[in-house]
Amino acid sequence: MSEKTTPEPQATGHNGGQEPAPAQVPGGTTSEAVASDVVLDTAGGQMPPSAVPAATQLRGRDHRDGGGSVLHQVFTGNAMVSFLSVLLAIVLGGILMAVTNPKVAVTAGYFFAQPGDLLTEVIRPYTALVQGSIFNWAGADLAAQLYPITETLTVATPLVCAGLGVALAFRAGLFNIGAQGQIIFGALFGAYVGFAWHLPIGLHLLVVILAGLIGGAVWGGVVGLLKARTGAHEVIVTIMLNYIANFLLLFLLTTPAFQRKGSTNPISPFLDSTALFPELLGPQFRLHAGFLVAIAATAFVWWLLNRSTIGFEFRAVGANPSAARTAGINVARSTILVMAIAGALAGLAGVAQVSGTEKYLSGGVAASIGFDAITVALLGRSTPWGTFFAGLLFGAFRAGGVAMQAQTQTPIDIVLVIQSLIVLFIAAPPLVRAIFGLNPHKKNTTTSGTAGSRTGGVKSGAAA
Repeated sequence: MSEKTTPEPQATGHNGGQEPAPAQVPGGTTSEAVASDVVLDTAGGQMPPSAVPAATQLRGRDHRDGGGSVLHQVFTGNAMVSFLSVLLAIVLGGILMAVTNPKVAVTAGYFFAQPGDLLTEVIRPYTALVQGSIFNWAGADLAAQLYPITETLTVATPLVCAGLGVALAFRAGLFNIGAQGQIIFGALFGAYVGFAWHLPIGLHLLVVILAGLIGGAVWGGVVGLLKARTGAHEVIVTIMLNYIANFLLLFLLTTPAFQRKGSTNPISPFLDSTALFPELLGPQFRLHAGFLVAIAATAFVWWLLNRSTIGFEFRAVGANPSAARTAGINVARSTILVMAIAGALAGLAGVAQVSGTEKYLSGGVAASIGFDAITVALLGRSTPWGTFFAGLLFGAFRAGGVAMQAQTQTPIDIVLVIQSLIVLFIAAPPLVRAIFGLNPHKKNTTTSGTAGSRTGGVKSGAAA
């Protein structure tokens, strides 16, 4: 019985071997992609070509495995993991509140008679959280009903600005733990210009913002300079500078230049009205134009990272400093510059505090904003708009936590527990994927095994 043989395309290579002729693309030019496929398929001319080129097999596998389906990519992507991390933290926080709530234990005793009572007690704290952060449907008028969302946006404004500073440094491979000190310096510079200088309306606020940016940039730039010139680790330096900034602020508030006249408290005079952010919705709300500045800062950071040469250098240094240096990027200059810009963004958060929310400078002007900003940047995956929405979420937690404590006597510290759980799950994406069964490699492994068995079957058939 005769065997059928498939004729092979003949093309004489430079080494006398048989190689397929390179394909031509429209226009008469040689396709480099096809030529590389031929080299891959024939092992550089040492083997005859297969019926289905190896590169085509690999591309088919990549299409089936790497992409899988759009739905599979969506449910295993970073955004979904972040969402599920928040959801999981909220669920665990709810369980913790239910276990520690004595009313839950009482209603659990007659659960089968009236199950609605138990469910009401379990979700009541989160109902109060939503009512205090988004919409108060029990408000007497529209202003009272909308007040919670305005508080959320007000609280989120400095969180977004400081979070952008932390996220920008993260993208450049630097851990900016010093947002707290940079906020203090931004508030310090901005507040002094606000109450000590008397300038025309419009100009005064611009100068205050500029002073806050400079203050934060100086404090962040010091970290970048020490990192670039001496190799000092930015985590240690920023933590130490946080203490220096905090105690320097407390000292200055006891000096005649900063302490309010006639007061023994360590607080500054009120800023001039010309140095304050305009109120967006009237005097009954605390929401000010600093929120619009935060949106503009988010858009600026997005443009900086994705559309500018400097941003490309930042990302290159963050990905691989050695490769960036080999490519001609000045790593030291990028380190100093990115920390200065990150400090300026955190300083903008300080300006939002003194010119928008507080209207004066005090020892608690930064509160815990600088440390919360680290969590905001992590939740936002160090992306500008991700950080923006993470700041809104944490603003809702902080604004609604007060209402939750007032209405349900749930300790406001539970909000900190939820935030900590979010950080835990954000830092462990494999854990979240395992809990929800969203392992992105599972489908690849299955398909790879199927493809391998198919390949083995083809080889066996060919051998037979």
